[in-house]
Amino acid sequence: MPNAQAHIDYERLLAGLIRRLERHGDSPVLLHTHASSIILAGDHAYKLKRPVQLPFLDFSTVASRRHFLSLELQLNRRTAEALYLDVLPITGSPDDPEIDGAGEAIDWALRMRRFDPEGGFDVLARQGRLTRRHMEQLAAHVADFHLRLPPIPAAEVPDKNAWHWANESLDEIAASANTPTLETNAGVEALRSVLEKAFGGLERLRERRIAQGWVREAHGDLHLGNIVEWEGRVIAFDALEFDPALRRIDVINDVSFTFMDLCASACEPLAWRLMNDYIERTGDYEGLCLLYVYAASKALVRAKLSLLGGCHHAAFFKYWNLAWSFARPSGRARLILTMGMSGSGKSTLAGMLAERLGGIRIRSDVERKRLAGLAALDRPEDPAALYNIQANERTYARLAELAGVLLQANFPVILDAAFLRHHERESMRFMAEGLGIPFAVVECRAPAPVMLERILRRAEARTDPSDATSRVLELQTTYMEPLPDAWRVFHHVIKTDVSLERLQEEMERCVVFD
Repeated sequence: MPNAQAHIDYERLLAGLIRRLERHGDSPVLLHTHASSIILAGDHAYKLKRPVQLPFLDFSTVASRRHFLSLELQLNRRTAEALYLDVLPITGSPDDPEIDGAGEAIDWALRMRRFDPEGGFDVLARQGRLTRRHMEQLAAHVADFHLRLPPIPAAEVPDKNAWHWANESLDEIAASANTPTLETNAGVEALRSVLEKAFGGLERLRERRIAQGWVREAHGDLHLGNIVEWEGRVIAFDALEFDPALRRIDVINDVSFTFMDLCASACEPLAWRLMNDYIERTGDYEGLCLLYVYAASKALVRAKLSLLGGCHHAAFFKYWNLAWSFARPSGRARLILTMGMSGSGKSTLAGMLAERLGGIRIRSDVERKRLAGLAALDRPEDPAALYNIQANERTYARLAELAGVLLQANFPVILDAAFLRHHERESMRFMAEGLGIPFAVVECRAPAPVMLERILRRAEARTDPSDATSRVLELQTTYMEPLPDAWRVFHHVIKTDVSLERLQEEMERCVVFD
């Protein structure tokens, strides 16, 4: 345990660093967290570890502080190399210290590139300035990071999993003197029972994902406050360094923190946009079955933290109620098919439906290429092989397989495909009937010149997975099969040659969102 003199010396050290930086004309600003101090000066930020020893971390010695700062640099350069520069010695004395000076180090500092806190996603969320474009960039950033990581061998996966952390949070909430008394203790045990059952039902999946390599050395603290828009890029920073068990986790557990935080920030449609873009990039649809329990665990951590140091009941109940909503989502599963020719606006509408319903869009264009070993934006060397009858059958079978997994996990599913032939639609209706869930077909229509213009524009941009051409559009008109009259009860028609605002209105008018 650090003695009182260590804390006094540390405060003297901070004051000395501030004085030296002031002499350089940097107008330093000092910030504190529970375990660190950050000095903002000029174009840089200098992070020091406080000489503290807590149940979950030990920064009590100069050597340990250097070690964890070096580890923090190493971990964060995986996602934020442009921001994390180096670890520098602090030399001199506590009253007259110098960063990167000559002589023996009396402490250490992590040097970072300074950024505008107004670009933090927590700030953008509070100000209502987060956008779909931010989610697209973040999904790509996190998905690409996760896919680069090597799997953790099963023998090295921490024994303590998300259920244990959730259970500990519930214990601490029940024991806290600041916990609201109104039915809270009963609520704790009720929520514990629900979560224990939910985690238990997913244990085989969790074990399978360990074997499949989805547990990796991830970020570990991926909330909105640790994500920033910097120079037009979205960057995750401040990965958790002090406990490897908290970052050696399932990748869905990692991104669930961002998902939960977006929901807590009244950005639920953007939360679903993030998950759709992320999962489309990774192909890890089965992992979504764990999203709710992991998000509940993250919400409980926030609920617990809201009680530390004061009775912040409003914050507590926000996260407590959110944990409950994740722990027992019910009555949400439904299957919606898009229908329409290339360029008719299916993917745009399907994405909007996923955001509105809190569901998952599965794109045939993406899954067709994944089955062929291609990335979403790759162009096939032999288009005929990718779009022949056998490839179509494999693609629609894959859509049905993925939809079945997600529907049984209670997610609304939107299958984004042309569904021009009746047998393709009929097989999906049979699946919905068998599961006893609502079913709908949303047909997208646009004038032929509009569809052609969209096809040509995206072919030129090369930013969309679709390989459709004007010839494909021409052929589709020859084999598109209309829905039978008996399907009118399932059938909704939306004209998409309108503004996004009007399209949203049409979607709300045509589709029931109960």
